[in-house]
Amino acid sequence: MSATLPAASTARVRAAAWGELRADRGAVVGLLLLNGLASASGLVGPWLLGLIVDAVRAGKGDVLGTVDRLALGALVFTVVQTLLSRWALAVGYRFGERTAGRIRERFLGRALALPASVAEHVPTGDLIARGSSDASMVAGTLRRAVPEVLVALVQVLFLIVAVILLDWRLGLCGLLCLVGVTAVLRWYLRRARPAYLAEAAAGAQLADIVTRTAKGARTIEALALEDQRAAAAEAVIAGARTARLRTLWLRTVLFPSLDISSTLPVVGVVLAGGALEAAGLVTVGAVVAATVYLRQLTGPLDTLMVWVEQLQAATASYARVEGLAEVPADEPRAAAEPEDDRIEVSGVHFAYDGGRDVLRGIDLAVRAGERLAVVGASGAGKSTLARLLAGLDRPREGTVTVGGVPVADLPPDRLREQVVLVTQDHHIFHDTVRDNLLMVKPEADDQELLRALDVVGAHWVAELPAGLDTTIGADVQLDGARAQQLSLARVVLADPHTLILDEATALLDPTTAREAEQALAAVLRGRTVIAIAHRLQTAHDADRIAVLDAGRLIELGPHHDLVTAGGVYGKLWHSWHGDHQEA
Repeated sequence: MSATLPAASTARVRAAAWGELRADRGAVVGLLLLNGLASASGLVGPWLLGLIVDAVRAGKGDVLGTVDRLALGALVFTVVQTLLSRWALAVGYRFGERTAGRIRERFLGRALALPASVAEHVPTGDLIARGSSDASMVAGTLRRAVPEVLVALVQVLFLIVAVILLDWRLGLCGLLCLVGVTAVLRWYLRRARPAYLAEAAAGAQLADIVTRTAKGARTIEALALEDQRAAAAEAVIAGARTARLRTLWLRTVLFPSLDISSTLPVVGVVLAGGALEAAGLVTVGAVVAATVYLRQLTGPLDTLMVWVEQLQAATASYARVEGLAEVPADEPRAAAEPEDDRIEVSGVHFAYDGGRDVLRGIDLAVRAGERLAVVGASGAGKSTLARLLAGLDRPREGTVTVGGVPVADLPPDRLREQVVLVTQDHHIFHDTVRDNLLMVKPEADDQELLRALDVVGAHWVAELPAGLDTTIGADVQLDGARAQQLSLARVVLADPHTLILDEATALLDPTTAREAEQALAAVLRGRTVIAIAHRLQTAHDADRIAVLDAGRLIELGPHHDLVTAGGVYGKLWHSWHGDHQEA
């Protein structure tokens, strides 16, 4: 069963962004100060230009000397503005990098802290997309948006104030002409958040179906499911295309409308300024300065408009990254210590997400040190029972205990010491063989590592170019069987009290699988081993065998007794092994 991780609310995203600003308040204050000084310097040039126009029109005194001095002043302040703006951008970029690092670290911490019951059910593509494309989108936006948006906002504020101070009538005219920009933005922002969230979710679904299809390519080919899988992929691609076209349509409306709206203040002030100058209420220099100010307004407005669009996509990505914080934490764990290693399953019923029960009235007691095999047809509930025994899920009804304590109530560290679940899914990192093993037992020496590898039959490690120091993924590529052997070697190093093998050797060839299972049984002698058996030979070696059918425990006993009884297991054994061979 799969579940979708939540997206953070607008309030949480806003609070997270505000928290990032507070975390680096020194850089933010520096940004505001530098941008303010740069914008103030930029206002001097147009003002001096207006004085030049008025001086030329007046034609009194040393006009050329006055123009030269005013032009030199404009040049100096333009250079000062450029230097301050560059300095502000450098501060902003460094702020963005630090903030992006904090966001990535926080996401990683939250991903690692996800309850196992949630992490196991989340689509692979969803978590991958949040940690890669969404996190990169947020990081890139913070790196560039914060400095550029702050610069643009301060420039807009200073330019509007400058026009108002120059002449309040010209300033009022410019502000009225900016109403169109406000109206367009309100229309866009009401529609942008849900559209970009839908686009991000569609991208995650696309990543998920590509990942799952690639991972199961051999199975799809073996079962001739290519057409069905292609149809499913086409449906997801169509959904992603629809979501993308929706945001594209919003942009095609936004940008032309803003282009028109941003030119209206210049046109309005020129027309109004001409009328006011004719009436003798303002000078030509004031109209020219106001026009230049409003023309300069086009640059920061264009920057803001571009970032308004990009910020919607970044905000949607930020909501998905921060959404992990809204995943409910595990319920408080009991502090009680198990009295022993005995596992008891009593009256257990279990269903996924409120659906029909996949386990019905399971009663089972597993003695400490016992080797138990669980067999049954596909869909009988074997893997579900393994998850309950490992404490990954809680039963809907009944109890699963170890030493009298509910398994799911054990703290994570204590649970891993008590029970380890090994599935056919292996997790090998692009690192050395040594580091892939040491993550389980950091204090282990080379002899211990080699002994664990030898136990699971991974003799090929000795033949690698650099032995334990060989980097997986760079120096050598591991096939499924070798990767699974490396995973099993970790189990040997962990040495838990109870080991649950859910088709853990499914990727190994029969001979290697049998050797690995026998080696594990030898190493874990005196421990409890529960094997979800896909090969009946595995069941043959167990102390007892539990047979599941449609979620019910229908047979339980040693191999010989079950074969002699001639029930479900006996028929399976004879069908697989042949009547002419000795049971």
